[in-house]
Amino acid sequence: MHPSLRVSHQPLIRFIGKRVWSSTPEAPHAHPAAPAELREHFGEFLKKIQSSSPSSSQTTGPSSEGTKAVYNDFWEAPSRFWRPRVRELEDTEMEAIMSGGASAN
Repeated sequence: MHPSLRVSHQPLIRFIGKRVWSSTPEAPHAHPAAPAELREHFGEFLKKIQSSSPSSSQTTGPSSEGTKAVYNDFWEAPSRFWRPRVRELEDTEMEAIMSGGASAN
């Protein structure tokens, strides 16, 4: 192009300025695209969630009162929950996998 025919470049993206976020969270509400049935019962769901105390649901270890136990780490749970149902790999099989099959006999 000739220098006299240059037009200043205007990017296609438009920046609207600095964002200002509210310091208070907005009231909980159902997602606008949620089905009508879920939107209607969202208030009941919130009441149920708020009525359950966080201290009772965050117990660790097995519970003797019949409530559901929540474990912070997987190894705190009984082994039936974190042990795989498939057979465990032997050391020779792991070596074959890690070496890409080069150590397979």
